[in-house]
Amino acid sequence: MVTNGSEDGTRPEGRVPSASAPAGPEANGDTPLLRLENIGKSFGPVQALSGITLDIPAGKVTALAGDNGAGKSTLIKCIAGIYQPTTGHLVWQGKPEHLHSPRDATNLGIATVYQDLALADNLDIVANMLLGHELTRFGLLDEIKMEIAAKKTLADLRVTTVRSIRQPVGSLSGGQRQAVAVAKAVLLDAELVIMDEPTAALGVTQTELVLSLIERLASLGHAVLVVSHNLTDVFRVADRIAVLYLGRLAAVGPKAEFDTASVVDLMTTGASARLHNGDGGEPAASGNVSSGAEG
Repeated sequence: MVTNGSEDGTRPEGRVPSASAPAGPEANGDTPLLRLENIGKSFGPVQALSGITLDIPAGKVTALAGDNGAGKSTLIKCIAGIYQPTTGHLVWQGKPEHLHSPRDATNLGIATVYQDLALADNLDIVANMLLGHELTRFGLLDEIKMEIAAKKTLADLRVTTVRSIRQPVGSLSGGQRQAVAVAKAVLLDAELVIMDEPTAALGVTQTELVLSLIERLASLGHAVLVVSHNLTDVFRVADRIAVLYLGRLAAVGPKAEFDTASVVDLMTTGASARLHNGDGGEPAASGNVSSGAEG
């Protein structure tokens, strides 16, 4: 575990998006799919993020926890290309990248599913999944290819609760809508899927649907970054946990090195004496503390 002791490209016309798992050396754990190096973000005199260094590996679920105002939303907006970091940079598959817009992030393979999901209620599932990336043939929408691509993606993600892929999204439950938003990201070849509070305001059944979907995404080789206040959900699906406190990375490590109490401590004070070394033994020694979040 690492803790901080201190404070325009478009898809070619007619191409069917692939729903296959991401490939490359990062899939074997040799290189993280995405590495954040010393990310800082300020808005005038306000320092929202400082010295964030974090690896996001493929095929794993990384949970980002933190209290309100900790900087979670700012961080994911830096990854999504909405904000440009004031300091530091992103490394994608071992190559430094500078994202100037959400389109740059999309072209790279990063998709963000926000709480509002950005779906059109009056359109059906197929139209939503390919909105802005419609497949055409002879200048007309190729409805058959679009439907096949959408159906295959939903099947790969084991989304089986929808009655018909031609039903309006407005008629779906919260969990089903979340599933459509994630399927849209996968259909558009996203290798990293960021989910912002995916189970907020969902019932027990719909929450289970979304959590199963997150696990399925990771099993297919996608990197998943989940932002959540719900620690029950975090410990259910996460492989790794990163905790932000007042814009700094308080701790990051495998789930086994945390428990609910230690995460709460980190979220509220930025430190915890309850952190374990991974085998359930003594708390992590001060020698293991990293000051990589300085800056």
